Amino acid sequence: MITPEFLKKGDTVGILATARKIELATLQPGIKLLESWGLHVVIGKTIGKEDHQLAGADWLRATDFQEMMDNPSIKAIWAGKGGYGTVRIVDRLDFTKFRKNPKWIIGFSDMTVLHSHINNMGIETLHALMAMNVKTATPDAIESLRKSLFGESLVYTLPAHPYNRMGKASGEVVGGNLSVLYSILGSRSEVDYKGKILFIEDLDEYLYHIDRMMMNLKRNGYFDGIKAVVVGGMTEMKDNDIPWGKDALQIIQDILKDYQIPVVYNFPAGHIKDNRAMILGKTVSIEVTQNGATVRFE
Repeated sequence: MITPEFLKKGDTVGILATARKIELATLQPGIKLLESWGLHVVIGKTIGKEDHQLAGADWLRATDFQEMMDNPSIKAIWAGKGGYGTVRIVDRLDFTKFRKNPKWIIGFSDMTVLHSHINNMGIETLHALMAMNVKTATPDAIESLRKSLFGESLVYTLPAHPYNRMGKASGEVVGGNLSVLYSILGSRSEVDYKGKILFIEDLDEYLYHIDRMMMNLKRNGYFDGIKAVVVGGMTEMKDNDIPWGKDALQIIQDILKDYQIPVVYNFPAGHIKDNRAMILGKTVSIEVTQNGATVRFE
């Protein structure tokens, strides 16, 4: 895998919106954070634009992203907000220049489309908080973003969880938002699971739909060749009037029980304030014991 060039003071980061609309005022904490790290900020044409839910028409969001990808002075592209809409622009993008001079693509949730698409090119991306999340993010989440961008060591030591599956594994970590991963199955953006460590998280889904998505992955053999699973935040799940009978982690545990691989639960990443950075495409080593888990980015 190719690691984009790490940032240094004086570099420029572009902030834009690939999906839902967002106003410039909401991004001010994120802008000030980058500036406090000695970085310059360029604001995309999509910030403040509106096309119903979206941050401008598809062509505008694609053009904004394309221009930042092709601009050699911009060293990283940071999503201002997620929502839905990135999948509507990914096939409009030309990655020719990006492949030759890759840069960090930063975000989570709906940005899973781009993470998967770019990881398939053999290029690492950064699953981390959005610019709009800085105001509410924990200091640890913010520090993990800084460490990742500036090339510092990234190691997470996690407490034990009763559902954890013991063992060791090493491999490239891929994945992101479960609903988005499910939505791109069969497309050219579909992530390659074989021989990888799969990370999943989700928000605001019905519990039966978590089961549906996990069953789809199981029945299509996606879990057969993976080395480990890391489960992040499963946040604000919904249930029907007649309860499903299991929470999200129990659903995942039940479906993964037949696979002899390490599984880490409650990893601090996803739609939570403590959304720690993960370098997708990077080789990680995982060790899960009765005392907890260690996830080390090599």
